[in-house]
Amino acid sequence: MGYPSYTPPWFLKNGLAMTLYAAFWIPRFWEETTTFPKPSYQEKIFIGANDVPIFGWMAIPENPKGTIIGTYGITGELDNQWFLQLLGRKAYAQGYAVILFDWRAHGKTALLSETLTSDGIYEGQDFVHIAAQAKAMGCPPNFWFTAYSLGGQLALWGAKLADSLAPELGLAETDISGCAVICPSLEAQRSLSYLDSSPLGRNLDRGITKNLKKLLWLIHEHHPDFIDPEAIERADSIWKFDEEFVIEKLGFS
Repeated sequence: MGYPSYTPPWFLKNGLAMTLYAAFWIPRFWEETTTFPKPSYQEKIFIGANDVPIFGWMAIPENPKGTIIGTYGITGELDNQWFLQLLGRKAYAQGYAVILFDWRAHGKTALLSETLTSDGIYEGQDFVHIAAQAKAMGCPPNFWFTAYSLGGQLALWGAKLADSLAPELGLAETDISGCAVICPSLEAQRSLSYLDSSPLGRNLDRGITKNLKKLLWLIHEHHPDFIDPEAIERADSIWKFDEEFVIEKLGFS
């Protein structure tokens, strides 16, 4: 079956306008755009790769026909991610079990562990680990991974690793069906270079970095011996955040 292509309203035909509209305007009234109620989520703690605890919400409808596993982008937490919450409502209303989670170093997951982000290397494995544990909790196959922004890259890592990792975790080869994401270039250097190419892009970089530093201070508050406050101060861009907190800790230089 074919579907018509999407044509946005005239004032949202620019990609940046779409981004700003989604980030700053819709969050004020998004619940007015849907008739689907919030599912009765249960709070769960899943165990991701390398035994990292992952906080999530889970809801299972009657006679579920599959399971959606999703997370969000570079910053945020479950409570303030309207796009993800709206997806959860729509998926649940259509008969899917839903799992939404705070990925590493975000939201309540950041309170459970001092583990930092890995740009997808371990977060992709987390998706598969969550699927295996969700299956044991009553969430049925087929499993679909989904996310947006940087989270979309994490979900793609999960899809890439599913074939090799799923059998080790007790999943059948056909349990994970695929993923659906909206995300930037998988090559981070290309995306960050684009941000740095204009004054507006650099302002966006600073805004994202400000939120990343909030996450770091949150982790420092709960795990004070793990993060150097001076390193947080040095992280004045996304590039510097990766240099201070991601690259070296993953064994790269």
